[in-house]
Amino acid sequence: MQFDVTLSDIQNAAARIAGRIRRTPTWHSAGLSTRFGVETVVKVESLQLGGSFKVRGCFNKLMGLGEAELARGIVTVSGGNHAIAVSLAAKAMGARALVLMPKATPALNIALTEAAGGAVELCEDAVAAFAKAEDYAAQGMVNVHSYDDPAIIAGHGSVGLELASDAGGRLDHVFVSIGGGGFAAGVGAALKGLDPAVRIHGVETEGATTMTQALAAGAPVPIRPTSIARTLGAPFATQRTMAAARDLLEQIIVVPDAAAVRELVWVLQNGRVLLEPAAACVVAAAEASKAMFRPGERVALVLCGSNVALEDIARWRGEFGV
Repeated sequence: MQFDVTLSDIQNAAARIAGRIRRTPTWHSAGLSTRFGVETVVKVESLQLGGSFKVRGCFNKLMGLGEAELARGIVTVSGGNHAIAVSLAAKAMGARALVLMPKATPALNIALTEAAGGAVELCEDAVAAFAKAEDYAAQGMVNVHSYDDPAIIAGHGSVGLELASDAGGRLDHVFVSIGGGGFAAGVGAALKGLDPAVRIHGVETEGATTMTQALAAGAPVPIRPTSIARTLGAPFATQRTMAAARDLLEQIIVVPDAAAVRELVWVLQNGRVLLEPAAACVVAAAEASKAMFRPGERVALVLCGSNVALEDIARWRGEFGV
């Protein structure tokens, strides 16, 4: 299929959700600029409501539903940030949210989802959860997919619009995380729509190479993620997000979990910003790619989320010797 989210879709979504989400800051990073040898800016989306970019797409989706649809309730599958965001958006819209989570979901994510207003039902794994979501949809609930939905992708694309507006000039390289591919699709479509010359670099971690495997196979490939970057561990890509990756991404960079943890600690100590591994991995990818930066170029890193337990950080530091 052809990718079906346009710059106009993203601009309309940004206008729709403007009163519902935070316009997160974009700032110059002196430390990263020194490390990479070129001016580097960061889009600190980790400061977004719910701790990640996900509320953007969720509000855009739910604000496009009618009263009757909202009254039937929302069902979704997520073990991470989408779960929290759907719960927040549904509560704000006066709708009931049921989140189907794999049993292996971290306790922090379950607690944050329930605190945001969602009801949690645990399933054996992601495959079982997606099947159960179809059952609930057949009973009348609105099934909101976490990344294979044009409205979700368009909402996420508002990050790209803000970055382009606030970066203080044109950007040459932008690094963005890939899970199922909806976030990279939206951000990429916004940035490339405004400046076709910008190069978008997708980032995955070892053990969460959903898009890399799908593109290599030419079709979605079910995976069982093993990366500590749990919010990148989508069980499969889709034809829509694969089409976006082909059209918009310069490349996909895969980094080790250890590198993501190293940069998580570096950013926390040097930038005073908490990141989850799914966000810190873009810093690791830029570090690994800095030889391609040319004098005078400008780099941007999209720091997508901050939902991580402090005890996990402590354990990873010991595990990886960081």
